[in-house]
Formats: sequence, structure tokens, C-alpha cells
Amino acid sequence: MSSPERTVSAVPSSTYRLQITADFTLTDAAELVDYVAALGVGAIYVSPLLRATEGSSHGYDVVSHLEVDPARGGTSGLAVLAKACAGRGLGLVVDIVPNHMGVADPSQNRAWWDLLTYGEGSEHASWFDVDWGYADGRILIPVLGDDADLSRDLTVVSDELRYYEHRYPINPDSRASLIAAGADPDALDPLAVHDAQHYRLVSFRKADTEQNYRRFFAVTDLAGLRVEDPAVFEATHAEILRWVADYGVSGIRIDHPDGLVDPQGYLERLATAAPKAWITVEKITEPGEELPASWPVSGMTGYDALAEVNGVLVDPAAEGTMTELYQRLTGDERSYADHIADGKRLVATTILQAEIRRLDRLVTGVENAAAALAELVIAFPVYRSYLPLGADHLDQAVRTAKQRRPELSAAIEALLPRLSDPSDELAMRFQQVTGAVTAKGVEDTAYYRYTRLISLNEVGAYPGRFGLGVADFHAAQQRRLEIAAAGMTTLSTHDTKRGEDIRARISVLPELGEQWASAAGELLRLAPVPNAAFGYLLWQTIAATGLIDRGRLHGFAEKAMREAADGTGWIDPDEAFEAAVHAAVDAAYDDPRVRVLITDLHDQLLEYGWSNSLSAKLVQLTMPGVPDVYQGSEWAEESLVDPDNRRPVDFAAIAQALSVLRAAGPTLVPAPAEQAKLWLTTQALTVRRDHPELFTDYVPLQVDGPAQDHLLAFDRGGAVTLATRLPLALAGAGGWTDTSLDLPDGRWTDILTGREHHGTVRVAEVLDRLPVALLLRAQS
Repeated sequence: MSSPERTVSAVPSSTYRLQITADFTLTDAAELVDYVAALGVGAIYVSPLLRATEGSSHGYDVVSHLEVDPARGGTSGLAVLAKACAGRGLGLVVDIVPNHMGVADPSQNRAWWDLLTYGEGSEHASWFDVDWGYADGRILIPVLGDDADLSRDLTVVSDELRYYEHRYPINPDSRASLIAAGADPDALDPLAVHDAQHYRLVSFRKADTEQNYRRFFAVTDLAGLRVEDPAVFEATHAEILRWVADYGVSGIRIDHPDGLVDPQGYLERLATAAPKAWITVEKITEPGEELPASWPVSGMTGYDALAEVNGVLVDPAAEGTMTELYQRLTGDERSYADHIADGKRLVATTILQAEIRRLDRLVTGVENAAAALAELVIAFPVYRSYLPLGADHLDQAVRTAKQRRPELSAAIEALLPRLSDPSDELAMRFQQVTGAVTAKGVEDTAYYRYTRLISLNEVGAYPGRFGLGVADFHAAQQRRLEIAAAGMTTLSTHDTKRGEDIRARISVLPELGEQWASAAGELLRLAPVPNAAFGYLLWQTIAATGLIDRGRLHGFAEKAMREAADGTGWIDPDEAFEAAVHAAVDAAYDDPRVRVLITDLHDQLLEYGWSNSLSAKLVQLTMPGVPDVYQGSEWAEESLVDPDNRRPVDFAAIAQALSVLRAAGPTLVPAPAEQAKLWLTTQALTVRRDHPELFTDYVPLQVDGPAQDHLLAFDRGGAVTLATRLPLALAGAGGWTDTSLDLPDGRWTDILTGREHHGTVRVAEVLDRLPVALLLRAQS
């Protein structure tokens, strides 16, 4: 994927993602370097480090680009971490956020404060993407509650206007004008002060319809930046580039490039400024879509790989049965494509309606332009285009939109020339909006509504495709080796909907057959919720998690049902609907009939889910690409959606377990599930670091015998991966029996068990201790 003229010298063998917070600082991360090195990792990869909103748990709400966040360890902490990494030969990769800044508390963001103070005349006016032609050039701040009364609720404190705890600047010229007009300088009328500012406080509900600055999706506390302006790029990246120069930062992960007006131009500027850095982008592709080859990056951050690994562990042949069961139990007969359209239509006409209206303000003389633009956004088949790249996606959207809304055909045709012109502001903004609507309408809506098998409802995946055959998986990896060998792969991140081990268990459900069908029907009967499709999601989740801390499941249920927005929602929650959902969660613990069903299901999923977990882990760690390990996932990753997946990790316990495993070696195999996963992870990471020459090819291996479809086998050029798939069905069919595999020439050592193999091997013998094997040529 790297452009031919760009040579990256810092591609790591693997990465280890750490969430840096006030409770786990850069100094804490430095203390983990020895453990991470012992694990076999090539680089530490950290969440955003610039100063963020006070109390931020994630760091994506940057308020200053001038310094490392003191709460996260500050510059001194970064220096300590960088020195520790260098001392152990580890790279250091940082996550950066070019698309937006945090503006929840204007007083913490000097640039935003200045913008609110001076409006379009601010020295920072070029930083933010504001529609100055709307609302009389005043920035709309959607913060007022439903019962707000500005004459009562506003106060003036010194040089600030306040609405309860919210603080805003007062333009000095407006103050002087009010005083000159006879106002008491010590008792200014707050309402008069407000009316004289370059901003206007409005109802929080108007964020959906009248917002006049670009946001990160629908988050009004995150204001879009204009990094396409070279001066803004310089101001917002100087500190990051200093880390590259002064601290040896070797890699940069770009958050949400699809929000930018010109992703390629931005990436070219960044690659020029950091010519040797390993650059990856958080980009979501749809089936058949690839990252633009012209982007000067090494690849994506791994969600595409996650979908492939996840998919190959689900049996495509079970689609008919699982679809029939889903439709029968939930009454939902819509296709996934229908759910995509419904989800995108919902967000385009509600929480992102303001973005559609801003597009409409750029159009004159076209009747029904707003409706036509909305329909095209809804019909767009991928996240966005990068004109002239992706013009075919626009053509497809035009055809779909006309088919759905033929009465808008004339408007669509009138808009098409402008939407096809890369230099037209309408086309530029349209591309940004399609990405936002897709993210919110699909990942954050359709994924929670179409619940046929929710292990497939993961960031980067396409739940309409039920599983992935072995041949298709092999083809995908050969293509990955060709175009993105230095791109990242992953199984879990801070953004995944559920942890890798939870997904691995849910993927067993199709193999349970009638047992799942009967249990699911009974669970929906015993503890019903008003939306059966959501109930189906809930019971899949609880079957996989088991009876974990009750509060975690209540937190997940609340977020999931509000994201689904099909019975309740974030703005106006339906108390009765939510009470029914929470009652269902409680029933899992308190109703003996429900509890026994969940316990029985969980025991089955746990047993065979661990086989899936180990297979997924080994495949991800050895497939083409740079494998990332999310913090703690080398042991177990049983998280639900954020913020659950950002809980503290007991690194000391894992490090101790690693020490024991390293001392004992293969003699401990087979081991308890978590220990087996840790052993597998450290062995795979270490060999990738120490013997990269064994991972330069990808050759599928032929498996023969009655259970051949249950083995995924490939040779990376001296390292052979064997991974079990569909383990419950395999056991039901009698196991491997006489299924065999012809190893490439030579003698091979399984570095997980220490045993040697050669020639034609019986799979049952190779995998009698673990469901996976990693074989190296003996001379390695």
C-alpha cells in the first residue's frame, strides 16, 4: 500500500496497544516495557497523548496541540517511555486525531475560546469548519436544556458569560459598547451580553437540525478542524512531529481520516513531514473495497483483517437455518441491506440532519435538493469517495436513489455534475457527510438492529455475509500480502463492539443447532422485551459473557438499546421499554428458569469458544500484516462495547503468568485457556520478531479427509499455521478421524508443544493437545 517512492524504515513486527489515561500514565506504560518486550512485541502503540478535556478517559477530545497531556504523564512521561522503548529495541507508535478538537468546555481550549470571542475575525477562524453564512455568522452552541430561560439562567462573572457550569467568553468590544450605551459595568444584563456575542446558546435539540460547525459525527463537543489549511496543519502537528524527531516515535496511526476534506492531501503532507514513519489509517472498507493505492501509507488499522478472521470461524452453510430461526423468533424479515438503508435514513433525517441542511445551503435553483441529497447519502454504497476515485460509487448511489425515490430523479440529475466535480465545495462536503452517515447509521444503528448472529456485527465487518469459506479466506490473505503486508491486523480495539473472546463464543451458536433454537425461544418467552430482535441480541450476549458483574451487563444493555434507537433512544429514553430490558437482564440472575438456561448455554459456548479464541488469535498473529494486540487480550478479552473495553488490566498478574510459562516452556501444554492463549501469543509474536524471513509468503495447504473443512492451514514461508474451525460440529462428527495434511518438505517443530512432525501427518495427532499449531522448519 505504500507509494513506490516512500520507503518506511520503522515497520514493527507487531504492536501492543495501551490506553493511556490519568490512571494509567506514560510512566506506568514505561514500567511495562520489559513485559511487552518479553511477550515478543515489536512496538508499543499508545492512545492519543495531546492535552485532552479534563477527565477524558480516551484522549480523542484534544484541547491543545502544544503539549503532551499532563494528566497522562506529560512530556517527561513521554521521554521516559521513549527511552525505555529504545532501551529494549521497541518502536513507539502514537495515535493522533487530526479531524477534530474537544470543545465541551471552551475555557480549556484556547483556540475555540478565541473563536467564540472574536468570531470570524478570530486568528483561529481558519482552524474550524464553521458555516459563517448561517445564523448571522454566529456560532450555535446547542447546550440549553428544555426548561432553559436565558433571562433567568445566564450570569456574568468577570469576563465570562455563564450558563450554570458552562463558561463562555465575552467579546471585549461588546462589553465596551454596552457600557458606552449606559449599562452598569458592574451589573451587565446577561441577556444583552449574550445577544452581543459571536455565538448563540441554543437548545441541545437544535444540534440535530441547525448546527453550523462540522462535528465528529453527531458529537457537538467535538468540533471539526480544517487541517487542509497548511497553517492549521503546521499548528496542530508541530508537537507530534517533534515527538518523531526528539523521542524516536516510529509510527503514527491516523484517527478517522474519512472526516477530512482531502485525506490524500493530508496524508501526503504528513508523510513528507515524517518520511520514515510507519503510517496507518483507521479506515473502514466495505466488501470488495480497498484503500486508495495512491495514499502514502502502509495500510489500515486492521478492522478488515478482523472481519476475515471472524468470518472464517463461522460456517457459511448455517446461514439458511440461522436466518430462518432469526426471522421466526423476532419477526424481522428485513435483509441486512434493508437495515443499512433504514439506519442511514434515520440518522440522515435526525441526528445528522444539520449536515444535510448545510449541503442544501450550497445549492440554488434545484427543487427538492435537500431530499435528493439525503437520498444519495443514504444510497451511497461505501463510507465515502475520494474523487475522482470512487466516482463509480456515486454512480451506484444515483441508480439506487432514483429507484427508491423516482420523484427525485430530476433533482438528482441536476446535482450530479456538481457532486462529480472534485473541486466543488458541494462534492467535498458530500464526501465527508456520507462517511458520517454511514458510521452512525450502520455501525451505531444497524449493527444493533439486525441481530441474526451478533459476532458478525463488528466494526469493519458486513453482517449480511454469513461467515467466510476457507478458500475465500486464503484468497483474501494472498491479496493482503500483495497490497498491505505492512498494514495492521487486529482482533480487539478500544472501539470494537465486543471483545474477541466474546465473539469467539457467539460464533459457536450456529453449531448448537436445535439447542440454541430452543433456548433462545424460551429466553425470549420467559423474559420478553418489547423489541424481539433486541432481545435476541441481548440473549446472545449474556450466553457468551455468562453471569458477569450485573452492572456491566446493565451498562451494555443501556447503550445497545439506545444506539439501536428502535423503542428508545439517547435524547428521549422510553422508560417502559428500558425497564423491560433491564428486567430481562436481572432475570438472568434472579429467575431460576432463565439462569439455568444461560448457565447451560454459557458452559457449551465457553468450551468450544476457547477453541475459536485460540484459532482466531494464532491466525491473526501469523497472517499477512502487522499484528496488534490490544491491552490484556493476550490473556483474555471478554469485554463488551466501550467503555467496558477500557477497563483496567491486571498487567502484574499476566506478566507473572508469562514468566511461569517461559520458564516451563511447552511442558505446561495443554494449559488452562488463558494460559494457553498467552503462550500462543508470546510464541507467535517472538518468532515474528526474531524470524521475519519466515513470514514473507502465503501458501494455502491442502487438507485431506472427512474433517478437512475444519482446518485452516497455511505456510507463510517457513512458518505453518494450523487452526481448528467449527469445533463443536467437528466434535459432533467424531473428531478428526483420519484427516491428514501434507507438510512442506523438511522437519517441522510445533513451537507450542515442542513436538516434531514431517511428511504426511494425521491432524488428530498434531492437534491432540491444542486446537492450533505453529510449525517452524527445524533449522529455524
